[in-house]
Amino acid sequence: MVPLWTLLALSCLRRGSGVDLQPQLASVNLATNNPTLTTVALEKPLCVFDGAAPLPGTYEVFLYVLVDSERTWNASVQDGHGAPLSASFQQTEGGQRGPYKASAFALVPCGDLPSVDAVRDTSRVSDILSTYFVRVGDDGTCLSDPNFQGLCNPPLAGDTKYRFKYVLVNTSSGLVQEQTLWSNPIRTGRPTPYAAIDTWPGRRSGGMIVITSILGSLPFFLLVAFTGAVIFSLIDMGGFDGETTHDSQITQGTAAPKSLGAAERPYPSSASRGPALDRPEVYASKLQD
Repeated sequence: MVPLWTLLALSCLRRGSGVDLQPQLASVNLATNNPTLTTVALEKPLCVFDGAAPLPGTYEVFLYVLVDSERTWNASVQDGHGAPLSASFQQTEGGQRGPYKASAFALVPCGDLPSVDAVRDTSRVSDILSTYFVRVGDDGTCLSDPNFQGLCNPPLAGDTKYRFKYVLVNTSSGLVQEQTLWSNPIRTGRPTPYAAIDTWPGRRSGGMIVITSILGSLPFFLLVAFTGAVIFSLIDMGGFDGETTHDSQITQGTAAPKSLGAAERPYPSSASRGPALDRPEVYASKLQD
């Protein structure tokens, strides 16, 4: 841990005139994955403006952002009277029409920088990091919040080249005291193409991830369908048993024997009501008579 913060502290040794320096990306030891799709972390101009600011507290550092192009790369950040520009992200269309002010912070004297031993206090890590670098594009709500007040530092555009500049402003006079050069073009990250997703070992392309997700959820839907089929089957069987019981009760009720009274004797069958059949012995007796 100490070597990391030793390197961090050495950055304050960059003495000299601000006009000879350019904003630089923050060390990878401080800001991993930098730049991202929408942010860029820059080292603050530590010990750069000490000669121009003998009275700490009366100066402030402005950070300007500009989309890189042949027309705007050397754009000015002050008006004809020497006052710093106050153009916003919205007014410059995200830096395409000119530089906008993305951040402003107090000038920290080189002798007041946190010591390496201070990192042992975990509660101060966030404050120490903010002392050493600034992140452009880390405010995701200022554009959508109608009640937002202050300096808007919205996310940057992906896969776009930007230039950055630090300006030292005298807060008493409101004039530019000193400024750095524009940085070299710094490109924000670009989205990974869908077909190029490959994280070997054991990882697949984007299409395979989609197929794997579908196949992984298929057993769940099959289980739901099977459960539903079983429930409907049980419901159907219960209805059939009820109908059978009802029919049997009706059959038993109609089949119960009744005692037949005198008035309810059954009619003789059609065979008994018809004429008697002639038999041979009867016919022979009639011939003898």
